[in-house]
Amino acid sequence: MRARYSAFAKLEIDFIERSHDPSSRTDFDREGVKNWSENSKWTGLDILSTEKGGEDELTGSVEFIAKYENNGEAQSHHELAQFKKQDNFWYFVDGEVIGGQVIRSSPKVGRNDPCHCGSGKKFKKCCAL
Repeated sequence: MRARYSAFAKLEIDFIERSHDPSSRTDFDREGVKNWSENSKWTGLDILSTEKGGEDELTGSVEFIAKYENNGEAQSHHELAQFKKQDNFWYFVDGEVIGGQVIRSSPKVGRNDPCHCGSGKKFKKCCAL
């Protein structure tokens, strides 16, 4: 999780894409992720909890809050992310945004637009649920 957060902060879009589960990578919206990453000032990551994810395990989850600024306003992204290990590499599988009302600081996202959370999925298959 820390590596993916760092990749967002450093605009390492290739790593974000590579660390996305290969079975759902076709849903990855490279331009949407790049746009979110570029237009945010990343200010911190809080890991709230982890479940599984040990050296001998094949799945794990991480609850985290990613802090960033967008248009000069402090924002946070609270998520419970699911990961799986394959060939000794951890892949992001899916994430569930936790809590709170989303307050837009930009125009409304259409159902088929990339999700603002950076998952790489279409909005209708991610945070719109």
